[in-house]
Amino acid sequence: MQFDKQSVINLIEEQMGSQHAEQAAQQLPDQVDHEQHADLLQQFGVNPQDLMSRFMK
Repeated sequence: MQFDKQSVINLIEEQMGSQHAEQAAQQLPDQVDHEQHADLLQQFGVNPQDLMSRFMK
């Protein structure tokens, strides 16, 4: 499933801080797929399955 980049960046900032969020903003595509970009998400401390559960409520 795809998520808006800014939503993911906001989550990273909440969990890991602004430095990680800034790095993510430079590296993540505009639409982030939790499966396709799983490795990249994990580099920023985001579990792709947690991303699904958080935004699918």
